[in-house]
Amino acid sequence: MAKEILTKIKLQIRGGQANPAPPVGPALGQAGLNIAEFCMKFNEASKDKMGDLVPVEITVFKDRSYTFIMKKPPASELIKQMAKIKKGSGKALTEKAGSITRAQLKQIAENKMEDLNAHTVEAAMNIIEGTAKQMGVEIK
Repeated sequence: MAKEILTKIKLQIRGGQANPAPPVGPALGQAGLNIAEFCMKFNEASKDKMGDLVPVEITVFKDRSYTFIMKKPPASELIKQMAKIKKGSGKALTEKAGSITRAQLKQIAENKMEDLNAHTVEAAMNIIEGTAKQMGVEIK
């Protein structure tokens, strides 16, 4: 028989840098989890993604055990890495923060494919392109 799910917690934590400080501590504390143990397991699992923003979905069961799934970094983070910029433009329509190529756009779309609600790479590219436009990043 499957364990009964108590709650699901969604967080974004920098790879290899989980610690008991907010937002991690309070979110896990409310669910009654061992915070130090989670931080240790997450940091071990995300060593290869050091410094990247990693969305994580934690499923907490009634017996206080848990599992977690790490997802791909948000599209905006991947776009910032490709365009080599620190942040998007505050005025996306008038001020451009940077640019990426069509090939880079396709690479991001293929990387994010499993997390996106898209059936084809072209559809995924459209989603990523929309995010890039909102950030003031041009596609050339």
